[in-house]
Amino acid sequence: MDYVSPIPLRPRSSNARVGLLMMAIIVIVTGIGIANAESFEWFVLKASLRSKFPRLQWITTSELATWMTDRNRPPPILLDVRTQAEWDVSHLPNGRRVEPGKPAEAALAGVPKDAPIVTYCAVGYRSGTTAATLRSAGYTNVRNLEGSIFQWANERRPLVRDGTPVTIVHPFSPVWGRLLEEEVRAPLN
Repeated sequence: MDYVSPIPLRPRSSNARVGLLMMAIIVIVTGIGIANAESFEWFVLKASLRSKFPRLQWITTSELATWMTDRNRPPPILLDVRTQAEWDVSHLPNGRRVEPGKPAEAALAGVPKDAPIVTYCAVGYRSGTTAATLRSAGYTNVRNLEGSIFQWANERRPLVRDGTPVTIVHPFSPVWGRLLEEEVRAPLN
């Protein structure tokens, strides 16, 4: 005889299942501790982003760095989807700022719909939303930077402020700022 639960069970959405799985993993890991909690936090964050944006194309920091120095390939348009305060601390060279939650088309005036575009923010949520919106608007060659500017900075890749090289990034918040290595984390005002 099959077991029948006295409590009716509803099927859960895939996002809910992923969220519950990640919460269970976090509870287990924080309960027993792991050697490299930072790597685990990045793993969970990236899995969450890929779940939230399953149709996006992604590009790694390594792939983008190689692309940016390849003279035989047109450079991507880099859209920085962060606040003015974050941008003022640093951004990727040749980045164009887009206000989070606002249409990005103004930053792309005159840009063909098939131009290569890479979006980034602090960790990938805001830029993922912008990348998805651009794809829906007909832009066909849009990628979101995996790990965004936090991972880029942690790997000591080039950053600028007013055209001058810098080494620090705005931490966005105390919680998210924990993903930045201390040497590259700007003070939060």
